Amino acid sequence: MTGAGRGLGRAIALALAASGADVALGLRDVNSDSGVAAEIEAMGRRAVPVQLDIGQADQIGPAVEAAVEAFGRIDVLVNNAGIAPRNPAESVTESDLDATLNVNVKGTFLVSQAVGRVMIRQEHGRIVNVGSQAGSVALPGESVYCMTKAAVSHLTKCLAVEWGSRGITVNAVAPTFIRTPGTGPALSHPEFRADVIERIAALHRIGEPVEVSGVVVFLASPAASLITGETIMIDGGWTAR
Repeated sequence: MTGAGRGLGRAIALALAASGADVALGLRDVNSDSGVAAEIEAMGRRAVPVQLDIGQADQIGPAVEAAVEAFGRIDVLVNNAGIAPRNPAESVTESDLDATLNVNVKGTFLVSQAVGRVMIRQEHGRIVNVGSQAGSVALPGESVYCMTKAAVSHLTKCLAVEWGSRGITVNAVAPTFIRTPGTGPALSHPEFRADVIERIAALHRIGEPVEVSGVVVFLASPAASLITGETIMIDGGWTAR
């Protein structure tokens, strides 16, 4: 999986391991010790950290090869890595635009392509993309991020249709604001936090990582074998309003 070192990625990696999976941990810096590998091994599962900054296309092939060498196959891919620089649309810089597209769209596609080739040979696989409610609603100051997450949702449909006959399902999850280190600074502002909680129309609370990781595990499991091309909203009712 990509972006496995912190936040949602860490929670998803641990949930997959708790469900019986060995996990290749894609990390932007393989030498950083986030502790997630040790936690997985403490569960009796294998964890293999691999160098994978998906914004660097030349790292993708070697990372996938390392995972296949370690485990012999790849049954599940979780595309979790993403970035979200905030700027009013009129102030977005070209470098911010390029970086966000490079990671959220290009990187997600290239990792899916590389792992998809492995899964096609196996005639089996599960791909779960981590999108966002931002792909379905407009968030002020996040026009580029919203655009990229809409692209991830549509890419999910396209790959599902193209690879379904090869035994591969492709789905996405679209969380609302989840309590992680990445959202912590924004949610620490009382007015912003109050607005977010109000917009989470049905439940009026911030989400927890386990509420996303559980859905990812479901989509990776045999229980979801007839589900493909779907983006499952995990938004507490934000988009239901």
